[in-house]
Amino acid sequence: MSKYSVTFYSPGTFMSEMRTVPIDSWDIEEAVKLSENFKERYNATPYGFRFHAEDKGDSVMYYLGGTILTYDDVVSRNNSGDKILIANMRCNHVDKVIENTNSWRSNHIFADGDILINYTRKEEKEDS
Repeated sequence: MSKYSVTFYSPGTFMSEMRTVPIDSWDIEEAVKLSENFKERYNATPYGFRFHAEDKGDSVMYYLGGTILTYDDVVSRNNSGDKILIANMRCNHVDKVIENTNSWRSNHIFADGDILINYTRKEEKEDS
């Protein structure tokens, strides 16, 4: 029997805040439910998670909602606030990013195999 855990990633000041907790199985729905329980510094909430298992290694990144943007999408927004993002994407040859706004707006590389979950935080649902 394998021992499983899941690491949740939340926006941080310089790097993502990470919290790893045990989970009974490699269960996406359970991990989504667990994500509702965590707030990090400045009330940052998870934008994604990754499973770990002794017999499988680490999973791809599962993003809790967000918008996938190509380099051309970001450039065409013509937003002066995207200047650093555009430069980083160009210099690092990044084709796609995901922009997440679960708590703080954050952008992350969206790698091949990563998964975008159709998700809205529970407290956001209750507020609407």
